[in-house]
Parts: sequence; C-alpha cells; structure tokens
Amino acid sequence: MAFQDKKLINNPNDVVIEFIEGLVETYPGLQYLDGFPQVKVVLRADVSGGSYDKVAVISGGGSGHEPAHAGFVGEGMLTAAICGDVFASPPVDSILAGIRAVTGPRGCLLIVKNYTGDRLNFGLAAEQAKSEGYNVETVIVGDDCALPPPRGIAGRRGLAGTILVHKVAGAAAASGSSLADVAAEARRASEMVGTMGVALSVCTLPGQVTPDRLGPGKMELGLGIHGEPGAAVADLQPVDVIVSHVLKQILCPETNYVPITRGSRVVLMVNGLGATPTMELMITSGKAVPKLQLEHGLAVDRVYTGSFMTSLDMAGFSISIMKADQAILQRLDAPTKAPYWPVGVDGNHPPAKIPVPLPPSRSTKIDEPLGRPAQLNEQGRILEVAIEAAANAVQNLRDELNDWDSKVGDGDCGSTMYRGATAILEDMRNYPLNDAAETVNEIGASVRRVMGGTSGILYTIFCKAAYAQLKASTQSVVTSKNWAEALEASIAAVSKYGGASAGYRTLLDALIPASAVLQERLNAGDDPATAFVLSSEAAVAGAESTKHMQAQAGRSSYVSGEILASVPDPGAMAAASWYKAAALAVKEKYPAP
Repeated sequence: MAFQDKKLINNPNDVVIEFIEGLVETYPGLQYLDGFPQVKVVLRADVSGGSYDKVAVISGGGSGHEPAHAGFVGEGMLTAAICGDVFASPPVDSILAGIRAVTGPRGCLLIVKNYTGDRLNFGLAAEQAKSEGYNVETVIVGDDCALPPPRGIAGRRGLAGTILVHKVAGAAAASGSSLADVAAEARRASEMVGTMGVALSVCTLPGQVTPDRLGPGKMELGLGIHGEPGAAVADLQPVDVIVSHVLKQILCPETNYVPITRGSRVVLMVNGLGATPTMELMITSGKAVPKLQLEHGLAVDRVYTGSFMTSLDMAGFSISIMKADQAILQRLDAPTKAPYWPVGVDGNHPPAKIPVPLPPSRSTKIDEPLGRPAQLNEQGRILEVAIEAAANAVQNLRDELNDWDSKVGDGDCGSTMYRGATAILEDMRNYPLNDAAETVNEIGASVRRVMGGTSGILYTIFCKAAYAQLKASTQSVVTSKNWAEALEASIAAVSKYGGASAGYRTLLDALIPASAVLQERLNAGDDPATAFVLSSEAAVAGAESTKHMQAQAGRSSYVSGEILASVPDPGAMAAASWYKAAALAVKEKYPAP
C-alpha cells in the first residue's frame, strides 16, 4: 500500500532552488550563482575566483541529502557546492560554473562521491576546466562498508564519511597548502574512513507517493542514501544490537575496508538520515563509544552526532569511523564558518542579496570567432577527409550496433552513435579545420549536444582530453606524434573517469591496442598514414576480441558470459569502425610517396 506523503513545499520541481534561496537568506556568508534553474551553485560570498589566493575545495551531487553539500560551504571547509536535482548528479555546465566562480591561480580540488553519474559529470567538467587553464585535482570518496567487495568498476558508494573528507581538505586549503598537498590529504582521509547505514523507512521524493518496501517491524541494513536497496532486510532490534552489528561490519578484518586495528585512534560520526530524532541519534552515539573502546580496543578521540548527509525523510542512521592521527585531528579541529559543521550564525545580514553573475568561459574567443576557414590547408583537408569517413562509417553501422546492443545492453548503442555522427557531419561545415585542436574540441561539443547516456559523456571526455593535449603543443602544425600523444591522453581520461581499462569489454579494448601499435610504428619510422592503418587493424582485432571477455563495466556486466560470448562489445566495435574508416580514407587520399 502506498500513499501521498505530506510535504511543506510548493512545486516539487522547485524544491532545490527554493532550498538554496532559503539557505543564503539564513547565512550571510553564503551566496549563489545567477543561473537558475539549470545552474544551482552555492558559494562563499567572500570568494572571487580571479583573486582567490588559496586552493578552492568544491563538492556536490544530487540534492535531497541536506545539509550536504551546500550546508558545508564556508571558510575552512567547502568553497562551493554544486547542487543537482533531487538524487540526480549536477550537470556538467553547473559544475563548470562553480569551478570558474571560485578557482584562482592556486587551483581547485573536486571531492566526488563514488557514483557513476557524479564521476562522469565532475570528470568531464574537470577536463573542460583544465583545457581552459585551471589547475584541477579530483578525489573520489567511496566509504560504504555494507556490501561485499564489488565486482567490476562500480566500487564502494560514497556516504557520510565524505563530510569528514570535506573538513580535512577544507582545513588544509585554509592553511595555505598547495593543490597537490590538499588533494593528498583528502585522498588519505578518504582511505581512512568507513560507513554503514541502517534504515527504518524508505524516503519519499517530493510530489511522489511513499514506497512500502519495508513492512512494520522491519529494518534495512546497508541501505543507500538514494533509497536503493541494502544488503539485507531484518527484524527491528534494540539499538544496542544494531550498533554492534554495524561496528563489526565496518571493522571486519576479512573485508579490510578501513585500516583500523586494536589500539588505533578513531573519530566517530553518527549521522541521521533525515527523520531520526536527535534523541535517538544521541542514544546511538552513547552506545557506540563504549563498544568501540571495550569490544574493539579503540581510542575514540572525537564524536560528531547530528544530521550531516541525509536521504530526504528517511528514518535511520549511518555510522562512520575514521582512523585518526594528530594530523587528521588538527584538520578536524581547525576553525570553520561552514554553518552545518556546525558553527554559530554570525555576520551582518544584508538587506538584499543580488546573485553573482555567471562567469564567462576562458575558452570563449571574442575576437576570433570559430568557423570554417575560407581555404583549407593540408592539415584541414586531411581532417575533413578523416572526419567525414569516420562519421559515415558509424552511420552505416547503426543497425548492426543496435542488434549487438539488444543482446548485451539496452539496444540503443547504434542509434546513440548515429545521432553523434549525424551532428558531426552537419556541424563540420563550421569546424575550424585548419586548427586541429579546436576542431577536436568542436567535435566534442557536437557529441555532447546530441548524444545521451554514458557513451555521449565518455566521447566528450575523450575529445576534451585530446583537445587539451593538442593545445599544449607549441608547434604550429600538429604532427603524427602529437596525434599519438592526444590519443593516449584521451584513453587515459576515459579510463580515469569511466573506471575501465584493458579487458573490461569497452571501447578501450579497441583504442588501447590501436594506440600501442600507432606509437610502435611511428617510432619504427613508418610513414604516418601507414602507421595509422596498421593501428586501425589492431583496433578491429581488439574490438572483436571482446567476445571472449567478461564485462566489468556498464549494463553488460549484468549479462551472462554465454550471451556475451555470442557478440562483440558494441562500443568497442563502433570505436574500431570510425577509427579504421578514418585511417583508410587518409591513406587513400594521401598515400605515402
């Protein structure tokens, strides 16, 4: 049985915007960017990116976890928080706006919870920002200890332990540390913390009915912060029993999720999930401390109790345990003005707040508008031939890709790739083909505009990384060696943000061998066109070899090995197709002398 829940809201679609408006009215030290409804960014009112002399620390994610993340914006913690819609990763443009608004010459650190959408969107934003000249580092936090070690690349989910990482990183940045040092401290903190949650109810999204997954007298162990099912449903037990189970799970030596052993010093965080009274949270903390001391032999140096990262109106709590040393304790004890760490509300309340204008992109060229040159040079003609051949090959493969994908995925790989290829062919008339780097960047923009899903953002990351690599070259003409380096950089970026590598049954299984052969043949002295063709043969062989691989990424990772063995990976075949078509077209048009 389901029923409409009662909420103190107006239009369910406006809850995030109206939350931000109320937040900045409450706390004088906070502001927001004037980009509603697409851009929802909360930032420190005293920070301007162009002149900020410390490392900016930025985090964010889907809304519904308040006070995370916007409530932790303040001196000594986050410089900005990027708010997505409820339980939805913020869009790339919103993340970019936040980076541009608060990042100065010292650079910025992105702290990202380990969910695919957050990794990809923050990853693409990071690559775009780097291409604009910003110094950006990223730390992924996955502190979930509820589920067995995962298969494939999904990894552990990011939970409330992320807040402790925010505090360590924010204090390090406030002390004047370099970007590399702030990132190192945040990464180390993320490796020291483990979290597990327990829910007594599921959450209700604004404007929707309350699900009835948990019956009377039941609790769910290891429930995710988006309401996703946990490790097990069990009968409700006294809090003593629940706390014992959670602590044993986090500190389990078999999984070894956290490097905590008897005699360690630790920090405890008891976090309410949204509808748990403070009384019950304090009871939980009161039971957890002696159990950590007496049953696990740990010294509890700090205890934080409250609601830090919630799941709307979910009843329940999570427990986070972080291994502590003097350096971490110093960062946790450092002063902060972030309102929900918590600190008092201070500062004069202005009579009115005018939103900060959205900053322009550094990549915008006002005096040199991009467009097709009146006359193509040799490089431009080669690019035109290669791009047209690659896009036509993808269009011609649409039905075959869809057929393969219907067996191992959701059946739309061909249609998605077709949309991207069509957009590239349409937009090519305006590509600045004499400028290789800018052309690659424009291809990425075409793909990003029309290609949805994981393929679209992975190819956009691919193009953005290649653009940044080509742009870094000081030579006026892009050489074959430059192209090989750009391909290598693109593969590294896709692997970094997508999580896959060789053998995972993805497009990288076509591109990695192609990159290796291309560099090998160029180093051996082959002419570039021949090296390109030989590397394309390696791409095709790599794509076809995916029939014999067990998928570890994407929807294919849920498909049985018997079915996977009947077809190659569609994404790898698509990559091999455009790569080979481009190579053959260049070879035919410009044969070696």
